[in-house]
Amino acid sequence: MNEHFTIALDAMGGDHGAEVVVPAAVKALDRYPDVHLILVGDEATIREYLQAHKTRADDSRLRIRHATQVVGMDEPPAQALRSKKDSSMRVAINLVKDGTAHACVSAGNTGALMATARYVLKTLPGIDRPAIATSIPSIRGHTLVLDLGANVDCTAEHLYQFALMGSILASAVDANPNPRVGLLNVGEEDIKGNDQVKEAARMMESGVLNYIGFVEGDDIFCGDVDVVVCDGFVGNVALKTSEGVARMVSHFVRAEFKRNLLTRLAGLCALPVLNAFRKRIDPRLYNGASLLGLQGIVIKSHGGVDAFAFENAIRIARLEAEKGVPQRIDKQLERVLSERKVG
Repeated sequence: MNEHFTIALDAMGGDHGAEVVVPAAVKALDRYPDVHLILVGDEATIREYLQAHKTRADDSRLRIRHATQVVGMDEPPAQALRSKKDSSMRVAINLVKDGTAHACVSAGNTGALMATARYVLKTLPGIDRPAIATSIPSIRGHTLVLDLGANVDCTAEHLYQFALMGSILASAVDANPNPRVGLLNVGEEDIKGNDQVKEAARMMESGVLNYIGFVEGDDIFCGDVDVVVCDGFVGNVALKTSEGVARMVSHFVRAEFKRNLLTRLAGLCALPVLNAFRKRIDPRLYNGASLLGLQGIVIKSHGGVDAFAFENAIRIARLEAEKGVPQRIDKQLERVLSERKVG
């Protein structure tokens, strides 16, 4: 059992860099006594923001690791991998590789982060491709969805591997011993879907998973399912669509309450309910996507988030380190592969 968890933070990644990462780090240290943080990036810039928050860099739970380069948000992944070997992103991932840190968090370029993490950490035995997984709020709490963009074209075997990893992650972080796994499809009937989805469904029915069958898009938010599996193309579209719908609903609600004096008064009366509703669906509470399938923990934060949201990504990194998610996935995969050989 670890006495503490060390997390490396890419302090320069994202739209705001250290301006967001440093205050998030300060809050995380206050909230989690067992967390130690390494801020990776330009040392002078990091110290400037630490001073603004009256925090010393020589605190026993906070360190700075200088890095001379930054990966741009629109930089091609191959270029970042080849020419940015001393980037804050690469150095933070290296700290996980050499065992200095238990996990890494970055708000940087998603493609570059995935490419670099896969190159440095490698995938677990039995995993062909890592997947991006995150929780989405639902009427029953939240639903874990993967893949969300790392893999546009997937085989049935890839979808099966995603299902295994998603089930293990949900079991570990949600204390759910038997998470229900659904395969996203254009209908719930067995005859629907493409060949890859149909074959993946047959593989998931093997008995290792608590597979409940095909699910549709609305089940992500309203259904009796804990993990929803899909390829990265479909998953990314579903995620961005849900974010757009949430913004549209929020816009319409505000517009209606501002329509006239009567609706403004009604809005004042409804303010406590509206605030509670906003908190329940606040996307910042769900910021932090897991790059599953790697031999180490890497958490991707949205690039344009504030310190509150980035702190949540740190929370997820700490939780996955505490639960030993990569080790759990590795152990389950070893058992599944062993059973396949026997079969």
